[in-house]
Amino acid sequence: MFVVSLLCDPDNPVVGPAVVDSLRNAWGGGDAVWLSPDVAAEFEVSAVPDNRWDVWADLQGMGIDLVVQPADGRRKMMLLADMDSTMIEQECIDELADQAGIGARVAGITARAMNGELDFEAALRERVGLLKGLDSGVIETVLAIRITYMAGGKVLLATMKANGAYAALVSGGFTAFTAKVADELGFDENRANTLLLKDGKLTGGVGVPILGREAKVAALNEITARLGLTADQVMAVGDGANDLGMLGLAGAGVALHAKPSVAAECDIRINHGDLTALLFIQGYSLDEFVGAE
Repeated sequence: MFVVSLLCDPDNPVVGPAVVDSLRNAWGGGDAVWLSPDVAAEFEVSAVPDNRWDVWADLQGMGIDLVVQPADGRRKMMLLADMDSTMIEQECIDELADQAGIGARVAGITARAMNGELDFEAALRERVGLLKGLDSGVIETVLAIRITYMAGGKVLLATMKANGAYAALVSGGFTAFTAKVADELGFDENRANTLLLKDGKLTGGVGVPILGREAKVAALNEITARLGLTADQVMAVGDGANDLGMLGLAGAGVALHAKPSVAAECDIRINHGDLTALLFIQGYSLDEFVGAE
């Protein structure tokens, strides 16, 4: 059996009974289960519908995400998450660059790298090199005034951990940021790159080996082996080209507000919902959320 999930931005509740019942009837689905009124609903089908992506495209115009996945094993025991533009709303290196007065130049490189147009490692070295001489105190400034969290992150972590899951933050960004974000949201561990400093200033270099696409895959393999889990028990979430390896390996790989070229390679695409969408697609209902206001 497969589960069809329809969900949207909780601040724009547009998943009404008419939409759900129309699709359920068209696909011969079972009874609708409402996980959150007008925000998330699901029903079972016996096979993946042939017109799945056509319907997905139609629903996108209505502000609704559509996910079809196997019913068995969809509640995961590990969350492996990217940080920039996933758990937080910014790209940290772009914020550092903006503080240094070279924001537009660095942001352009970041966008191309995340879309898979540039080699990630080379692009990271180039961008960090442009920050040479920047006072290290800028990191704390950026953390304090520029970094905001993606909606639903704390609830996602608290709910999955309350149900026995492990959470790891694995970023192509920097440890100076992942340490803070991991602590704030409740991740069990974090991995990222290290900005090199000398005499209180950025040297323009980054510690090696650089954590990129393959390192994220390695993290998934290493952590699951340590915990006695399988890749099928992992939900991975990210938005950039360097996330595709872990998204493809995980039992549930979620492209969250992802670059089009990245989303195109993923079966689970969340373009409208926030991070609580990752709970809904696991079958959690709103009244099971932990830490929700």
